Amino acid sequence: MKAMVLAAGLGTRLRPMTDSRPKALVEVSGRTLLEITLTRLREFGVDEVIVNVHHFADMVVDYLKSKDNFGIRIEISREEVLLDTGGGLRKAAWFFLDDPNRLDEPFVLHNVDVISSIDLHRMVAFHTQNQALATLAVKNRETSRYLLFDEQDELCGRRSNPDLKTEMVRPAEHPQALAFSGIHVISPRLLPRIAEHGVFSIINSYLNLAAEGGKILAFRADQYFWRDLGRPEHLIQAELDLKTI
Repeated sequence: MKAMVLAAGLGTRLRPMTDSRPKALVEVSGRTLLEITLTRLREFGVDEVIVNVHHFADMVVDYLKSKDNFGIRIEISREEVLLDTGGGLRKAAWFFLDDPNRLDEPFVLHNVDVISSIDLHRMVAFHTQNQALATLAVKNRETSRYLLFDEQDELCGRRSNPDLKTEMVRPAEHPQALAFSGIHVISPRLLPRIAEHGVFSIINSYLNLAAEGGKILAFRADQYFWRDLGRPEHLIQAELDLKTI
């Protein structure tokens, strides 16, 4: 199985730690965020990964070499300009389209700065059974940006706080606002349908595809542990979390 790890961000919320190293190499309990993510993906059967890099890119490359790529095939997607999640995936799309025999095999897109106990096996099975273009791990928690899903758990819009600005791309009587968790399962057939170019969020692509009738599904992950590692105080809590998950 293949995956992409989004690791190109500047990690501004983690300064001053990221003044001298990339976010991916910030450590929790002596392990880098990149190691935690790659190890978890490997445990779920992922054996081929592409990692996008920008901030201190060579440090990430050298680190992976020093760890013998953690025993899996790893490709690097260098971004001279930060492309955001959508632009980064578009640039790396070749990695998921290079084998015509695997175009029906979904892949995982995973932020480097989240840890969770989300069952990727269940998530991939849910995605496959429902023949979705993309499946997003979501939780019922507070956030500044919500995704909206209809009664069939299909993406239909988004809402931002504190102004509660709502954008609907498909009609829904009672949309449910859920928080995205930075973990996706994606079908390669979605990639040629991405119309955006340059720097853009993959969420924009999802909304545009949903407006066209594409199936972008919610995978409810409320029962699983999840933590964002974007702030120093979150890293401290994560050291305790890793002892229990």
